[in-house]
Amino acid sequence: MNEHDSERIAGLLEQDGLEPIDDEAKADVVVINTCCIRENADKKLYGTLGTMKAWKDADPSRQIVVAGCLAQKDRELVRQRAPWVDVVLGTHNVHRATELLNESRVSGAVTEILDEAIVDDYALFPSALPVRRETSYRSWVTIQIGCDNTCAYCIVPAVRGREISRPFEGIVDEVRGLAANGVTEIFLLGQNVNSYGRDLSLASRRAGDESVRVVPQFAALLRAVGAVPGVQRVRYMSPHPKDMREDTLLAMAETTSVCEHLHYPLQAGSDAVLAAMHRGYTAQRYLDRLAEARRTIPDLAVTTDVIVGFPGESEADFMQTMEVAATAQFDAAYLFIFSPREGTTAAAMVDKFCDPAEVSERYNRLKVVLDRTAVQQHRARIGRVEEIVVEGTSRKNPDHLTGRTRQNKLVHFPVSEKLRIGTYARVEIIDAARFHLTGRLLEVTALPTHRTRLAVASA
Repeated sequence: MNEHDSERIAGLLEQDGLEPIDDEAKADVVVINTCCIRENADKKLYGTLGTMKAWKDADPSRQIVVAGCLAQKDRELVRQRAPWVDVVLGTHNVHRATELLNESRVSGAVTEILDEAIVDDYALFPSALPVRRETSYRSWVTIQIGCDNTCAYCIVPAVRGREISRPFEGIVDEVRGLAANGVTEIFLLGQNVNSYGRDLSLASRRAGDESVRVVPQFAALLRAVGAVPGVQRVRYMSPHPKDMREDTLLAMAETTSVCEHLHYPLQAGSDAVLAAMHRGYTAQRYLDRLAEARRTIPDLAVTTDVIVGFPGESEADFMQTMEVAATAQFDAAYLFIFSPREGTTAAAMVDKFCDPAEVSERYNRLKVVLDRTAVQQHRARIGRVEEIVVEGTSRKNPDHLTGRTRQNKLVHFPVSEKLRIGTYARVEIIDAARFHLTGRLLEVTALPTHRTRLAVASA
């Protein structure tokens, strides 16, 4: 979500006459778009702002913008700790970035934080705002903002606000426009995508339409987006296990362009910890729905998130998480040590905080299990032929390209001549590691049709 917001801010700056530059020392404007999910983000922000003070002092006409979730949460603290920042803006007024920059040039430092999105504006601005996408064949498409869940560890509802779904047809129209410009991969974004549309149907009921059922519309949206001509791949994140419905799984299985990848956050395998987290499901319910997903969607890859050391987690709780992780056989997992975020329920559970040394030891034990499963899942693909879309040159070997399968697995493969980013090809998998596969190019199946961004020198 933050990456997509960064694309919008960059698009607005370009529209206002600015050009992107790689050398920060030569920049006129620097935008820091922040996240506040982890504590390290706070430290990184203030450390970066500290080093930028000399940059700002060297030329006071230079401007610094702090945007995003940390700005939303710590609006006064940012101004207090870094008074040299020119603009502080939050998650609900991205569309005002250039206006606030121009205002700060005239009247000095500006802080503008909206406590929630203006629904009418939000329905319009995602598709109306200019966007500077770094990847031309793929596009993020926001389908909702905010979250109505109350997960004890999560700061997102406080900084992104209540859940608001975009109108169905507006999303599909945006995808049609992207496909017409050569975008072939659509990535649907939301804090809780599989509850998309519940608020829309509720609003219709309240307006007097008794025929409308108050249910999510995400499955229908998947089918509609997947049916847009030119769209070859549809991905989404993140769903919530408590809202995963059979109709969504069927839409994934029956819509050809929807990829066989499900990011399915577990967070913990202990029912006691899940209840303390306010997750709304049990470990068995999670595993049952995961099994149903694999039965329904052939060749499904599943990734997850797990938090270690949630307040009150005992060794027995942790062992249950280990057991669930081993049973689930994830393709990959994002493993986190609990980080208290001010303003969340969990942050107040100080008397239940786990011993850091013990948490670190648990983290390492669980990582062994998750890494072993990931390697097993990858090795099972050796000898298979996979469709990949080219993402660019491998960072470690300039003679190799990198592509991604429909299951969201990274594949490195050697080439004699470069293929343009966005090219679709078939590769045979010949080796596997924990984080990637190695392949052999068999054939190119589709050339990219998106427009290529050209660098334009100033006169």
